[in-house]
Amino acid sequence: MKIDPLAHFEKILFLKRYSKQTIDSYISHLRMAQGFFEDKNFNIITDKDWFNYVFHLVNTKNIAASTQRQVVGSLKLFYKEVYNLDRDFSKLVVSQRENKIPDVLTVNEMKLILNHTKNLKHKALLSLLYGSGLRIGELLELKLTDINSERMTVHVRHAKGKKDRLTILSSNVLKVLRKYFEEYEPKVYLFEGQNGGKYSAGSARKILKRSMTMARINKVATLHTLRHSFATHLLENGVGISHIQKLLGHQNIKTTLIYTYIANDSLIAIKSPLD
Repeated sequence: MKIDPLAHFEKILFLKRYSKQTIDSYISHLRMAQGFFEDKNFNIITDKDWFNYVFHLVNTKNIAASTQRQVVGSLKLFYKEVYNLDRDFSKLVVSQRENKIPDVLTVNEMKLILNHTKNLKHKALLSLLYGSGLRIGELLELKLTDINSERMTVHVRHAKGKKDRLTILSSNVLKVLRKYFEEYEPKVYLFEGQNGGKYSAGSARKILKRSMTMARINKVATLHTLRHSFATHLLENGVGISHIQKLLGHQNIKTTLIYTYIANDSLIAIKSPLD
């Protein structure tokens, strides 16, 4: 019986307790590569082949540096776990990290988006995503028991880096969630699809796009933009950077410090030499 190496790799990642989001991402990258090589056996694909493939992704598909790192990382781990090979992909690794400043929405823009989200379930989803600074993958994994209304916290389990954390629960979000509970009566997961099970990220993306259109906000924004906005608005309200780091679950404070470049309070206090 022929064993699918990607299915086997997926089982290995599951046993090693990688997050579902990481597993899905790695398998997706490898499936794309498999299609590119027309199902050619992975153990006969040469280093030159992989070089040309990644070059194709960067030159033709214009993938971001972060995506390139994920692709190379998934390849290296795949060969190590499935074929017990330490392939040298050093030529494919991005030499420097991009230091892009993330796009954010203003507080007023967030209010407009939520006010134009009429569906109660959709409003609850976007409100919690922004109000607690969650990644979409974290939000979709939340269960009813992860909302603690007494301590006003959200328990994020097996987040990035396989670590649990607590983040804040807004009293305004809690009011929306309670109305949502009464009307929709979710059974296991906080947000469930029409036929049960977890809600999909694709559906969540459509919600944000529709609400932004209704609010006539023409900025380019993703669900992750709400997380960036959460961090930036906290910083503007005087919350310390170390507290924001814990709420976001960043392992390195340098990742959180990027928001100091966006926060208005730190910029408007600086006078131009012309003034």
